[in-house]
Amino acid sequence: MTAAHRLLPLAAGLALLAGCASAAPAAAPSSPSAPSSATPSTSPSTSPSTSPSGTAAASAAPVDPAVAADAAAGVLAREVPDVGAGTFAVVPGSQPAGQGRVRTVRVEVEDGLPADGAAFAQFALATLNDPRGWPGDGWAFARTDGPADVVLVLASPRTSAELCHPLDTGGTLSCRNGERAVLTWYRWVNGHEDYGGDLTGYRQYVINHEIGHALGHGHETCPGEGELAPVMQQQTKGVLPCRPNPWPHP
Repeated sequence: MTAAHRLLPLAAGLALLAGCASAAPAAAPSSPSAPSSATPSTSPSTSPSTSPSGTAAASAAPVDPAVAADAAAGVLAREVPDVGAGTFAVVPGSQPAGQGRVRTVRVEVEDGLPADGAAFAQFALATLNDPRGWPGDGWAFARTDGPADVVLVLASPRTSAELCHPLDTGGTLSCRNGERAVLTWYRWVNGHEDYGGDLTGYRQYVINHEIGHALGHGHETCPGEGELAPVMQQQTKGVLPCRPNPWPHP
């Protein structure tokens, strides 16, 4: 079931992700040779009657890791439109939770984004149910396309800013506002410079951080130079002097 709906007035109860906007952009195989004579030789040949191919069969071109990471996260193109349609498609289907205190999640993607909603939803639920994540505190997450405890929204920069209002995100920060965990497409595509090229790690971080707010967690600070940053640290505002970390229980 897919549904689209207009933006609704937002509830209070904000919790900001981390963040400031300082992100990086974005020969055919040969066949065996024929025998030298149509009539077999009566004496053993000093060389093979057929020669091995001079070139190996063409192998598939290697996949760029960044392209593979984008595909797994639902990024079909690295374009960042300032605003989408302002309506949202609910990703259809459901996924049961494992053992634990269950929280239901509905996944929505703004229309007009170059995004694969099904891949985004799969990435999000895999992140949420990873043993390094909130399941380490006894939580389990089930996806639904109906009423849910948390609505995970992927939105364009301008729309995400509207959904996060009155918090000033500038479209480059994600937030939790009421039942919504709002992820800005700007960061979903670009990640953050402190994560280097690890787009998957940053995407896992932003999901775990915003859902952490929905579970009642506030912000934390870096415990010390060289330590792993807590997942509830505002890592989009800068990880240093800690090291990047996307997990509650790494």
